[in-house]
Amino acid sequence: MKDYKLGTQCVQAGYTPGNGEPRQIPIIQSTTFKYDTGEDMGKLFDLEASGYFYTRLQNPTNDMVAAKLAVLEGGTAAMLTSSGQAANFFSLFNICESGDHIVSSASIYGGTFNLISVTMAKMGISATFVSPDCTEEELNAAFRDNTKAVFGETIANPALTVLDIEKFAKAAHEHGVPLIVDNTFPTPVNCRPIEWGADIVTHSTTKYLDGHGAAVGGAIIDSGKFDWMAHKDKFPGLTTPDDSYHGIIYAEKFGNEGAFITKATSQLMRDFGSIQSPQNAFLLNLGLESLHVRMPKHVENGQAVAEFLNEHPKVKKVSYSGLPGDPYYEIAKKYMPDGGCGVVSFELEDRNAAEKFMGSLKLAAIETHVADARTCCLNPASTTHRQMTDEQLMAAGVPAGLVRMSCGLEDKEDLIEDIRQALEF
Repeated sequence: MKDYKLGTQCVQAGYTPGNGEPRQIPIIQSTTFKYDTGEDMGKLFDLEASGYFYTRLQNPTNDMVAAKLAVLEGGTAAMLTSSGQAANFFSLFNICESGDHIVSSASIYGGTFNLISVTMAKMGISATFVSPDCTEEELNAAFRDNTKAVFGETIANPALTVLDIEKFAKAAHEHGVPLIVDNTFPTPVNCRPIEWGADIVTHSTTKYLDGHGAAVGGAIIDSGKFDWMAHKDKFPGLTTPDDSYHGIIYAEKFGNEGAFITKATSQLMRDFGSIQSPQNAFLLNLGLESLHVRMPKHVENGQAVAEFLNEHPKVKKVSYSGLPGDPYYEIAKKYMPDGGCGVVSFELEDRNAAEKFMGSLKLAAIETHVADARTCCLNPASTTHRQMTDEQLMAAGVPAGLVRMSCGLEDKEDLIEDIRQALEF
């Protein structure tokens, strides 16, 4: 499959049916799996053989879809999780423990910011947040002796800042730690972070990968390039014996290509159980089969809407990296020459103006969601951030009049006309 182009991989990778076998990926809707002897099953528990014994850890349907994602992102191994939040947590907690430290871009999804700054802090894992626009000196100053990972989002939700992947990868590698990049918004169709130096890639598969608002899920893809044994003292969980699996050393037994995902499955999925259901994995695969066709349309619509909004007198500011005046225009061209995504953020006069605008929309729906086939929008000040005052909103970088619009797959002329009439308040 590696010799085929990305569109072919979207359709074909991960599963090749044999003679007389189902053409579509089968849904293995079973909690358990039968074996002839206890010895056969024991080899699975000892990680001496590959196979399945309980869906809380692994499931064949999930692994077929994960294999497709590994191919699409250019990685060596992958796993599905119950949500994007679970994917980000697993990717960090797989190499961090109490007393460790994370360097993260400050411009990330609010839920992930809380995960790192609040929940993981309760586990004894501290973090330093840096601006995505920081200098190399500022970035390097954020590292500590106990730093174990660097985290960022290719295109941040909802700020739409663009991460300089090479800059963050360079700093991470100079300090002997991996760079983890959430690639949810561009998807591998528009950006493959591993090619720019990222070591681990995560996704909320709920968004563009599924693309139809049908199934919540997440994914982790390992590049297989980070040398864990070269930094043995930093990552004891991967480079020293695991007593819960008879002393296996993951980095030695499974190599750089398989150690990270094997450990995340064997330990974290075993203990936390954040598995994606086989049914959701099946739906995800249906979305992946058209990903290469859908993403250009999302970008086309996002670009058209951003250009229209940028010229409208009632719009104070538009954030979209495809606009020549956007501060991330040049860096977006570097990492995403074919465009980023269909999400556009723009600022109206105030909260009241945003509410009037959204209430007047006929085609676009008000939803706490982004990145599917139907256009939707949200005013954070009226919903997710409604407890904040206007002053607090400004301090958080979320103006009261901010509207986040996710442009779907409708005709762009209809989207623009809907926006035009809604702005006539």
